[in-house]
Amino acid sequence: MENLSVLKFGGTSVGTIEKIKGISDYLSSRVKNGEKLIVVVSAMGKTTDHLLEQVGQITKNPDTRELDTLLAVGEQNTISLMAITLNDIGTRAKSLTGMQAGIKTFGQHTKSKIKNVDTDFLEDQLRQFDILVVAGFQGFNDNKEITTLGRGGSDTSAVALAAAMACPCEIYTDVTSVFGTDPRLYSDAKPLSQVSYEEMLELSALGAGVLETRCVEIAKNYNVPLYLGKTLSETRGTWIMANTDLLEKKVVTGVALDNDILHVTLVDKYKKASFVQDLFDQLDLSSVNIDMISQVLVDEGINISFTCKNTDQNFLDKALQALKEKYPSMATSIRTDCAKVSIVGSGMRDVSGVAARAFRLLGKNSINFYQVTTSEISISYAVDKENATKTVGLLCQEFEI
Repeated sequence: MENLSVLKFGGTSVGTIEKIKGISDYLSSRVKNGEKLIVVVSAMGKTTDHLLEQVGQITKNPDTRELDTLLAVGEQNTISLMAITLNDIGTRAKSLTGMQAGIKTFGQHTKSKIKNVDTDFLEDQLRQFDILVVAGFQGFNDNKEITTLGRGGSDTSAVALAAAMACPCEIYTDVTSVFGTDPRLYSDAKPLSQVSYEEMLELSALGAGVLETRCVEIAKNYNVPLYLGKTLSETRGTWIMANTDLLEKKVVTGVALDNDILHVTLVDKYKKASFVQDLFDQLDLSSVNIDMISQVLVDEGINISFTCKNTDQNFLDKALQALKEKYPSMATSIRTDCAKVSIVGSGMRDVSGVAARAFRLLGKNSINFYQVTTSEISISYAVDKENATKTVGLLCQEFEI
């Protein structure tokens, strides 16, 4: 469909009725210029946090199906208010839940993934309405149950809709653009006018909180033009695009920090090869995404270390409990006082010495690290959380981020 775009607005952007009115006026102006829009919105402000607080007053281990049903309420509140506002100012709009929009999902409750989108229905609705306001973060599964997509789910909803409808996606939030690192960590951080899909994927996966990994991956796989900017701001944002389209490639594009990790070490004295396979099978069954994996054989047995998100703590505990039943000699250590600091840049492929500069820098400043992992375009270090911000600043200065 020509002149179609998907726009997404985050929770802070739609946090009040006045903000919803301001966005609605902006959307209406774009319709008057001949556009059709699919607008994906998050829950208003801290709505999701408040819902989780209510659950916390009941139990620490809620049924995930019922939790999905509850959390979907936040986005449904927002889509209704925005559609009401748009219609009130004379713009034809219709609100759609994830299920009504045909967003089919699979996988576990609270962390489902998008399977497909009913584009025929959306195209039919766009012939009748100028704007479809879709609830982000949610969909439905084969059992017609409401599902949610986990962290950054609204971003994922927006890009998946854009991929299905073959149109650009614009994500609006409370930051003006993608920066080389979080300006709250390093005040001299520079905004990026453009960044490659793969660099953004690495930055997102390694802790940069601007965009969720899954949404960037979808954009890359379907070549969706992706823009990130500040809501109702004239400040230029960031275009995320194919690496071949970049005008300028830096050796190091950004530095990411992830404070929300667990550092897990497992030791089994029998050194059985099956132990490794069973471990990763259990982690896979529990949908625990892991990173920074290392394995060594020591006198005490087979030693495996890895990191994962602390939000996966409950899923991790279930996986390790199942493993412990089969390997009762297994010793477990889970550290919560670590952070992951990473440097990312597509230019690393062609320039040598980047790792040497980073290692020298950490050594010179007496910053210990517990694990290191690398890819073609990134290097990540697990460091003490108390040294994390300092490490980010040092790396930014070293590589002029």
